[in-house]
Amino acid sequence: MTITRRAALPLIGSALAAPGLARAQGDYPARPVTVVVPQAAGGANDIIGRLVAEKLSEVLGQRFVIENKAGAGGNLGSQAAARATPDGYTLLVTISASQAINPALYARTGFDPMKDFAPISMLGTVPNVLVVHPNFEAKTIADLIRMAKEKPGFYQYASAGNGTLNHLVGEMLKSRAGIDLKHIPYRGIAPALADVIAGHVPMTFANLPAAISQIQGRTVRALGVSTLKRNGFVPDVPTIAETVPGFDAELWIALYGVAGTPQPIIDRLVAATHRAMAAPEMKDKFAQQGAEIVTSTPAELAAKLDADLKVWAEIVKASGARIE
Repeated sequence: MTITRRAALPLIGSALAAPGLARAQGDYPARPVTVVVPQAAGGANDIIGRLVAEKLSEVLGQRFVIENKAGAGGNLGSQAAARATPDGYTLLVTISASQAINPALYARTGFDPMKDFAPISMLGTVPNVLVVHPNFEAKTIADLIRMAKEKPGFYQYASAGNGTLNHLVGEMLKSRAGIDLKHIPYRGIAPALADVIAGHVPMTFANLPAAISQIQGRTVRALGVSTLKRNGFVPDVPTIAETVPGFDAELWIALYGVAGTPQPIIDRLVAATHRAMAAPEMKDKFAQQGAEIVTSTPAELAAKLDADLKVWAEIVKASGARIE
C-alpha cells in the first residue's frame, strides 16, 4: 500500500464519461454538507476538520459545516454519522484512535469501522513523541531499552488514561522492544506531562502538538518520535523505528462518507479533497497543528484501517485495557 503525501488530483475520467454519472456528480452538493467531528471543539482533529471543511466549501461551492459530537472516546459522533442517510450530506472526519482502537477497547462502540463508512481520503498524520525528564538517565531509545531490561517493571511511564492512544503506544513499545515498563494513568495528557516535568514520573508519550513547547523550552527531552520517518518540527529527534525496526504509531486523521453513498458522489469528494489538500496554504496550516498532510485513495485508506485494526487489537489485548 502506498499512501501519497500532497497527492495530485486523481483521474476520474471513466466516471465522467457516462452522462448519467456526470449529471449525478454535477448535482452534488446541492445544499450544505454536515461534517461530523466526534471530538470536542479545539482539538487537533476539530481544527483540521475545520480547515478541510472550509477548503471543500471553496472547491465545491457549497457550505461544509462542522458538527462536534463528542463523547465515549469518539463513539457517539461516529455512531451518529454511521446512522445518517447515505447521500453524501453527512461526512465524518475522525482519528485513528476512534476508528482503529475503539473497536478493540470498548465492549460496544455502536458502529463498525469497516462496514458502516465509505472511505474517502486520509487527511494527515500527527506523530507521538516519547519525552522524558531532562535529568533522566536514558539519552536514547537504546539506553531506555537496556535500562528496562536490567530492571524489569522498575521504570514508569505516564499516560492520559487507560486505553488512550499514548497508553497504548507505550504498550506497543513494551511489546516490540521486549521490555516491561509500569503504566501510570492520569486524567489527561496535561497532568501527565506536568508530572514528567516535575520529575514525579520519568516519561510519557504525547502527541507532538501537546509537547512541542515543552521540548523547545527544554523542560522535557525527546527520545524518539513514533513515526517511520523523522518529523520536520524536531528533525534531530530520531524515530523509535531507528532502534525498534517497524515501530509505527502515529495518529492519523481521515475523511469518510456513510456506507452506501453513491459512488459518483464518493468520486467527487475524493477529487475535491485531494484538490483542497493540494492548496499551498494548507501545508502551513497543518504544520501549525503539528500535522503533516497525507492523502490517499479510498482503497489505501481502507487497507490502512484494516491493518491498524489488527495491530491495535493485539496491543489492546496485551495491555488488558477494556472499557465497558
